[in-house]
Amino acid sequence: MTGFHQSPPVLANQYRDDALLRSYLRSAAPAGVLAEIEPQLDALGERAAGEWLALAEQAEAQPPRLVSYDAWGHRIDRIETSDAWRTFERIAATEGFVARGYERAYGAFSRVDQFARLYLFAPSSATYSCPLAMSDGAARCLELLASDDRQRAALRHLTSRDPAQFWTAGQWMTERTGGSDVSGTSTVAKRDGSQFRLYGTKWFTSATTSQMALTLARPEGADSGSRGLSLFYLELRDDAGLPRAMRVLRLKDKLGTRALPTAEIELDGTPAWMVGGEGHGVRKIATVLTITRVYNALAAVAGMRRAIALARDYARRRTAFGRPLSEQPLHLETLAAMQVELAGCFLLVFREIELLGLTELGMATERQELVLRLLTPVAKLYTGKRAPAMASEAIEAFGGAGYIEDTGLPRLLRDAQVLSIWEGTTNVLSLDVWRAIEAEPQTIDAWCDEVHRQLDGAAAGDLARSAARVRDATRTLADASRRLAGGDTPDREAAARRFAFAIARVTGGALLVAHAHRCRSMPIGVRLADAARRWTSSELVPSLDTDADHRAASRRLGLEVD
Repeated sequence: MTGFHQSPPVLANQYRDDALLRSYLRSAAPAGVLAEIEPQLDALGERAAGEWLALAEQAEAQPPRLVSYDAWGHRIDRIETSDAWRTFERIAATEGFVARGYERAYGAFSRVDQFARLYLFAPSSATYSCPLAMSDGAARCLELLASDDRQRAALRHLTSRDPAQFWTAGQWMTERTGGSDVSGTSTVAKRDGSQFRLYGTKWFTSATTSQMALTLARPEGADSGSRGLSLFYLELRDDAGLPRAMRVLRLKDKLGTRALPTAEIELDGTPAWMVGGEGHGVRKIATVLTITRVYNALAAVAGMRRAIALARDYARRRTAFGRPLSEQPLHLETLAAMQVELAGCFLLVFREIELLGLTELGMATERQELVLRLLTPVAKLYTGKRAPAMASEAIEAFGGAGYIEDTGLPRLLRDAQVLSIWEGTTNVLSLDVWRAIEAEPQTIDAWCDEVHRQLDGAAAGDLARSAARVRDATRTLADASRRLAGGDTPDREAAARRFAFAIARVTGGALLVAHAHRCRSMPIGVRLADAARRWTSSELVPSLDTDADHRAASRRLGLEVD
């Protein structure tokens, strides 16, 4: 009897195999820079398909464990992680995954260089990109606001390439009242000489084995609501490795990101130091959130790319109904749709990264800074929704094998699902888009300029129709923005998600058209033009009508009430 066994997918070098990434860097890198960094990226691409992937499997197989007491009954609250997880910390330090953003060896392009490396690392890191995100955010916050030698020393640790000196950071905002509405933060800060003591519970703290954290707390006597909150710096453990007046109540049992230690912590007099003076804590921690939201979007597109790489390789190996899947028209339609979605999302995220690099060095115009403020929530919310959808599609492409845990494929979906939740849910960020517009009325005009600038030069030839569709959609959105801004708040809120998605779709379309035009002489040029046409032929701007009748119908449907 002859048996049949399916062949598993195999990852190739993740830099050489990614024509989109390579074409982007070829068009975006300053003269001479690509020749310098490409051999390094090639080496990282090999490690992503081999060494790092094996470490990720080990880290997932040995999730964190909380040891509350030692053998003699002393409370130690030690979180034990796998050797593989600790190895990722050493890799992150030596590769300078955070440091590169602050060494700025390539000027404003340094952020692109840094995130291109993280794009290769993230899907093979067992979510080690999460502590790196918070560390990078903390570094930027302290770079701007550090007010004493302790905080400046922490910045040096966060940006070190020496594994013995490198620190990671936590970002503690979520309490029992929830993460997005921080106005109810109940952690109290009591002054104790030159420092403070924190009292309260942080309900969800990721990367809880980090050496430091930034957190929000309310100084005694401060105003209620978000206005009275201040930002604090703390170090988790003393020289003996024991918690500094804090207790780890439990580790969270999560759907995914299982190698990542996430805990519930009680602060009971934890020493802390105020960052940047009293008050305006939410505004100060927004500096951290800008960075972590970029990382979240980067992790989303990196996960999408990994899902496609696996599904595409499998399509060439798997035979059904007498033909490989790669020769079956309907399966090809599915793979093509996945690639188009990745291409638009990838370019959206890396445009955001370009603007971040320019802004940090004071090289961005005021209007570019407005575009960055707008695209930060837009890129995060849009890619955060597309990543789990892409992972689900990839799992389906494997049939029953995709549903089997020991293939490793279900982890694609489990780990992607958090990306629409971390750093602000889709609805919260949709409302944040409107906060950006209301705070600076020129935001939409600046965004329109950005779209039109991307389309300049691509108005003729085979991309003319695509460019015209994007221009029309831009005008439609600009008109809708003015109409909603002058209307009732409930109408604006009801339309906020559709509006934010439309900003993402139109921006992605403009970037795809522009990139296809720039790369028209490259071998990938035809494929990029195909992607631009398909992206722009789909709906870019849905109906944004949300009058009282519409909202009444939504209430009846959503709550099943008459």
